[in-house]
Amino acid sequence: MLELILGIVFLIYILFIGQLIYGFNRMKRFSKKEFTPKTSFTIVVPFRNEKENLPNLLHSISLLNYPKELVEIILVDDDSDDEFRIQNLEFRIPMIKNIRKSNSPKKDAIETAIQVAKNDWIITTDADCLVQKNWLTTFDQYIQENEVKIVASGVCYIPKSDFLSAFQNLDFLSLQGATIGSFGIGKPFMCNGANFAYSKQFFKELNGFQGNETIASGDDVFLLQKAVSFSPKKVGFLLAKESIVATKPVDTWSELFQQRVRWASKSTGYSSVYGKMLAIVVFSGNLAWILSFLLWLVGFLLDQNIFMLFVALKFLIDFILIYKTANFFESKLQYVLASSLLYPFFSVSVAVYSLFGNYNWKGRNFKK
Repeated sequence: MLELILGIVFLIYILFIGQLIYGFNRMKRFSKKEFTPKTSFTIVVPFRNEKENLPNLLHSISLLNYPKELVEIILVDDDSDDEFRIQNLEFRIPMIKNIRKSNSPKKDAIETAIQVAKNDWIITTDADCLVQKNWLTTFDQYIQENEVKIVASGVCYIPKSDFLSAFQNLDFLSLQGATIGSFGIGKPFMCNGANFAYSKQFFKELNGFQGNETIASGDDVFLLQKAVSFSPKKVGFLLAKESIVATKPVDTWSELFQQRVRWASKSTGYSSVYGKMLAIVVFSGNLAWILSFLLWLVGFLLDQNIFMLFVALKFLIDFILIYKTANFFESKLQYVLASSLLYPFFSVSVAVYSLFGNYNWKGRNFKK
């Protein structure tokens, strides 16, 4: 009976991940063409204690192949402990102080910037990111070709070769694959605020982040889900290599755990039914993997080949999605087998802890 239950859980898991793979395959790669730039962007960068990273981001922004008169950059300082000064840049960049009014510093920072933004489109990224020279050019073409008001795009890690970086890269690729796949099946529920654009007017029509101010993070997914509910045809995903933003992996397992807990804590506030279902299915699939492993270890399973079948099927379906995503991002896969064995324990621990525990973010402690 137990083996039957575990088998059903794995079957549902495989069907859901298979659906995301199908959605990924349905997504069309965006082809860059020669266009006359028309879209005016305000790049919003909320930051806290990013003195080391901001110069690199601003340098990459300075290399953008886009008319400077159509670009505005606003840095929002969220009570940093260190002092950052902008130096040696050709264009003026205002730095403003975050106006706190909720439990979410980042949402407050974005809203603070939007209040003073002059341009039609807001595009957010993070201080530890790097953008490509055709980042805005590709967004502009996509916006001109499609009647959209909110656009998500890809994020990848700056590659490193150690096991921790390889592990989080595989995990991140699975999230990016799920994001792209969900757009492909018409059920988008997730995106990344490090590469996220929306019409300023549409943001106001959606009443911004109103309704989820108590959750510290989620400036990206909650706005996306609200937009999907309000006007799904106005939401798009830009699947183009030129629009990918690169970010840095964290340096310690403790930081990784805290980061993933922060991300997982948003799932309880999802308005997307599909997003909630997928979160439950992924948690159940990984928990079933752990139970199967423990039962196999003590010899409780009547047929030990069942565990090997479960492991093989889960590894295969996960690998297909990750491989497809890695191929698009041109990301190198390392320590795949070792990571796949560790991941269920890591994922379940993060999910359980996110339901009850607090987490640290940028030197602050946030309660669940």
